[in-house]
Amino acid sequence: MDLSNIGSQPAPAAAGGGSGDVRASLTFMVRQNGAAYFLSSALTGGPPEYRFRTEARTVTIRDVRPKAGSLSVEREGFQLVRHRTAVGDLYDDAAVAGPYSREVEALLCETTGASRAVVFDHTRRSDAEDGATNPDGSRGPARIVHVDYTEASGPVRAADVLGGEAVERVLGAGGRIAEINVWRPISGPVRRSPLAVADARTVDRADLIATEQRFPDRTGEIYMLAHAPAQHWCWVSGMTRDETLLLKGWDSLDDGRARFTPHGAFRLPDQDPDAPPRESIETRAYLVFDNR
Repeated sequence: MDLSNIGSQPAPAAAGGGSGDVRASLTFMVRQNGAAYFLSSALTGGPPEYRFRTEARTVTIRDVRPKAGSLSVEREGFQLVRHRTAVGDLYDDAAVAGPYSREVEALLCETTGASRAVVFDHTRRSDAEDGATNPDGSRGPARIVHVDYTEASGPVRAADVLGGEAVERVLGAGGRIAEINVWRPISGPVRRSPLAVADARTVDRADLIATEQRFPDRTGEIYMLAHAPAQHWCWVSGMTRDETLLLKGWDSLDDGRARFTPHGAFRLPDQDPDAPPRESIETRAYLVFDNR
């Protein structure tokens, strides 16, 4: 699907770190017999351990910054939103859990029209050798293309976060619930390991492979993605600390809107190894849309 003529609302120019369409390698799951699973970093105490085969595929990744003003988290599955945080130190766990979470909730309601938003998770990542610090360990970029939730795990996690009775009440009254990941550079512009995002309209549901994610105290489920030629890949060049990328992870409605948005980090073909490491924070939230 061609995004070259999307909209006419210009987004701010990239602040550096390269720009333009690129040919680069993304990592996909290889279809296999039997159940796929991996051990989370919380379980291993280090990098995740993947118990399935992957493959690298070179794809075209379109730089959508010049046309990003018309992207929609409901249509393409992702959206660039300018937002300056008042939190100075995004490595301060208390500030992230408190003021930053409230900022993100307000941003999501304002941007999407949701009745309310509830933040439930934050993860910092860095492509520095030691990764980025988190309360449950360090994290590097997620380089295998994936979606954070599945048809099955999206509503289960919603019930965990919002309460099962609240979910039933919203959906029973004709409302909607969605999960959105808010991705922000901690410093910028991003010059290494940027994020590639698929246009959700170009992803066949048959290419989304349910995969167990095992934690010390529970087992979750995410989608890994098998490669297909029809998939259309995008990135936003030179993202800064004052920009966020909204990614749809799950939606209770299956009415043609974006529901699952695959994404993963990639290495730029001309990436400078001496450039500052990519540091980012991703914040997950459930959004409630009451029937009005």
